[in-house]
Amino acid sequence: MPQPSRDPYRVLGVAATATAAEIKAAYRALVKQHHPDAGGDAQMILALNAAWEVLGDRERRAAHDRQHRAVAVASAASSASAGTGADEPLSRAARSVSEQAGRGDAELLQWLQQVYAPIDRLLGQVINPFPAQLRELSADPYDDALMEAFCTFLQQSQARLEKVETLYRGLPAPASARGFSLSLYHCLSQVQDALTELERYTMGYVDSYLRDGREMIREARQRRSRLQQERRCLEI
Repeated sequence: MPQPSRDPYRVLGVAATATAAEIKAAYRALVKQHHPDAGGDAQMILALNAAWEVLGDRERRAAHDRQHRAVAVASAASSASAGTGADEPLSRAARSVSEQAGRGDAELLQWLQQVYAPIDRLLGQVINPFPAQLRELSADPYDDALMEAFCTFLQQSQARLEKVETLYRGLPAPASARGFSLSLYHCLSQVQDALTELERYTMGYVDSYLRDGREMIREARQRRSRLQQERRCLEI
């Protein structure tokens, strides 16, 4: 059997505009078709897995697409230059690609340092102390001093989230981090909703508000952890 193309989109037989669901469906169907247990080719399975490792991961797919566009631009410039025998158009195209990549990296680094890093720190100052604050309140929710301390924590947390909102809206995320930025927004929204539920609990001692707020904080902690892992995968 001939070796499959290295282009992951061609390996999976999907368009570059395919959705994540379409890519997953194509991968599953092809693995089932070519699995050695079903008489398929082991080399094809290796190629399919390699393609899925790229396209099944949001950040790796984005990096592949950026590289593919840069190569396409350089290739087009090379073809145009070959027709005239002139090296200067190719040189200009190569410089343009390099400059665009450099600007993209600089914008990403700026956004990570000026937006994501302080937001992550502020979210941590809300999420991390919450279990201890809740344990203290649980000793006696009807104790005025304990409730006042818990309400103070909620007020301080709200103030931190206001800073988070200002930071998030102050500098738009670069194209290479839009998916990451959206996940970050979901995290901060989840924390905001949790604080709203917890504030409702302090007003009427309705257990469902406390339960929902606690669950939202737990989920926000998990989302924040995933974001920290994804942050390390972003190419600088």
